Amino acid sequence: MTEKNSEKLRFGTKIAYGVGDTFGGGALIVIGIYYLYFLTDVVKIDPALAGIVLLLSKVWDAVSDPIMGFISDRTRTRFGRRRPYFLAGIIFVFLATFLLWYPVDFDLELHRFVFVLFAYIFFSTIITMVHVPYTALSSELTLDYSERTSLVSVRMWFSGLSALVCAAIPLEVVKHFPDVRHGYITMGIFLGLFFALPFIAVFLFTRERPEFQSEVQPIDVRRTIREFMEPFRMRSFRNVLWMYVFSFMTFDVVMAIIIYFMTYYLKKSDQTNYVFATLFIIKLVFIPVLYVLSQRLNKKTSFAYFCFFMLITMLLSFVIAPDSSMIVLHLFAAALGIAVGGIAVLVWAIFPDITDVDELYSGLRREGIYSGIFTFARKVSSAVALFIISIAMSLAGYRPPVKETVDGVVKMIPQEQTGEFIIVLRVVFVVVPAIFLLISFLNSVRYPLSPALHNRLKDFLIKRRSGKGKPDLLAAQEREFKEILI
Repeated sequence: MTEKNSEKLRFGTKIAYGVGDTFGGGALIVIGIYYLYFLTDVVKIDPALAGIVLLLSKVWDAVSDPIMGFISDRTRTRFGRRRPYFLAGIIFVFLATFLLWYPVDFDLELHRFVFVLFAYIFFSTIITMVHVPYTALSSELTLDYSERTSLVSVRMWFSGLSALVCAAIPLEVVKHFPDVRHGYITMGIFLGLFFALPFIAVFLFTRERPEFQSEVQPIDVRRTIREFMEPFRMRSFRNVLWMYVFSFMTFDVVMAIIIYFMTYYLKKSDQTNYVFATLFIIKLVFIPVLYVLSQRLNKKTSFAYFCFFMLITMLLSFVIAPDSSMIVLHLFAAALGIAVGGIAVLVWAIFPDITDVDELYSGLRREGIYSGIFTFARKVSSAVALFIISIAMSLAGYRPPVKETVDGVVKMIPQEQTGEFIIVLRVVFVVVPAIFLLISFLNSVRYPLSPALHNRLKDFLIKRRSGKGKPDLLAAQEREFKEILI
């Protein structure tokens, strides 16, 4: 997996690992962009009920995500701690994706609500089963500060490619079918295969570090609860968690609103997927540039710059009007692509370093627990963002499309929205992301782990792990690191 006597990963290993984020990167994008619209305009449930679906699923996630991290850390098989779940996930990823996008058409809204609630909770469970071990694996493949950034850059490239496909293709698939329901069923099959098959490569061509698979201790309930709470006592972890949560909530708000923004304000719904295509193509193209920039400025400084750049971009959206040319829209989408790409690459490059800080704190390798917390935080942030939008839309008097059946073909006819709704739409599109970005920016400024400090920390952990260092010197270094990082 690595070059001999080095933490340098082979490029094939990076590819095999990176392709696994086809699911994580694409699934959350397609949900963020289209799922609220799918629920309100295709399944036809009230926006407030759609928001409740998203929030109720997070009650289950609050239990399942940390538990999956705990289970993953304690798994012992000949394939390792993480890889068995990639193999098991192939069938379940396909099935969960198909059910998520099945356009159920029960007569009663309550029955439609119950079905989509079940489908979304099932889908969230499968994401937990595969994505928690997948995220944890990045901390184990290499311990090198810069090599982790390279690994995550490859991962983010595949994530971005998946996001591009999931932003541009679904509507094109649906458009090819006269009946919108048949279009969404076909889309669900396509996305299920697209998300599931890459885990074959992740399972076959990545390996785990045997030295991290220590003997499993008997379960102690009190100690287990303490393990789940301990990360929140570390200042470094709290900084990174809020950087992650609020920056990705920004993405979710922007992605979910664009389709309504294009449909009801700009009156250019037929151009929506092309705008998304520009955003994600630019994101893909700039990932190598983002990697080089992060090497020169360090991760946290680069993250702060991209937060500021995205904030300026969102404020400039106020100049976009129905009579604006498509060039202006695509320039706006390109700027968003640069900002989104930069923030996503950098926050995931920072994540593996936090597990090293945890080893300093606890003496354990608990990548699974941290991955579970991050996965839970990601899904909660996405649900909260969509809930904010759905409630705002409902209170603003959103008018759903009228369903018409002509010669057996179901069509959705958009209604004209009120002026109040358009104002709320534009304010939410800018003000909410601006607040979230400011919180992310402030936490990045306070994050204390620099490249030089991480190199010293890595050397300290190797010595402490091997028991070869001088006890007095190690104790002094430990106190210094804990004062700065914890």
